[in-house]
Amino acid sequence: MTLVKICGIRQVEDVKILNKLLPDYAGFVFCESKRQVTLKLAEELIKNLDKKIRPVGVFQNNSLEEVKNTAEMLKLDVIQLHGREDESYIKSLYPFKIWKSMSIEVKASLENLKDKIDKIPNCNVEAVLVDSSIGGKTGGTGTSFNWNVLENLNINKKLVLAGGLNPDNINTALECVKPYAVDVSSGVEENGVKSFEKIDQFIKKVRNF
Repeated sequence: MTLVKICGIRQVEDVKILNKLLPDYAGFVFCESKRQVTLKLAEELIKNLDKKIRPVGVFQNNSLEEVKNTAEMLKLDVIQLHGREDESYIKSLYPFKIWKSMSIEVKASLENLKDKIDKIPNCNVEAVLVDSSIGGKTGGTGTSFNWNVLENLNINKKLVLAGGLNPDNINTALECVKPYAVDVSSGVEENGVKSFEKIDQFIKKVRNF
């Protein structure tokens, strides 16, 4: 069964929603973003998060020391990296599980994808998170790419699908990609705030697929 990550958790109300709906992962953003949270706030939110939900820290070119300290203090289940982190950097985060983001252009081809995956370090990277890139912006674009390019993709890591997912298109995405997990943020928001109804619809569609 495909797992669900709800990302961009930043307030007590978000945690209350997740505790009722129980996605598999909750994402907390520690890099520049309108959903960025402080370490202190994340600590408070995670403390109140249902223990069945695994916390994920999202980083992009943060210092290695900051990532390690954050992961250790919050007991993160996964470290999700969106920047130019190299093999040495990733090895230094052992034994934490790593999801390495790979942003692709909306009209990317399978060849583009394989070339990018070949450049991802093999060390302790549990999953490749595929997100869309718009105008050079990597991650958090809220825009989907051509999922068909993933149909014939053969990699030795788990695949996490992100980028423009929402309750209306998630079935199509699952049918096309069959990922290990799906990652959604803006697609389950209403006016920039997490929506109980949209998260509920999203999770139900994934788990009933």
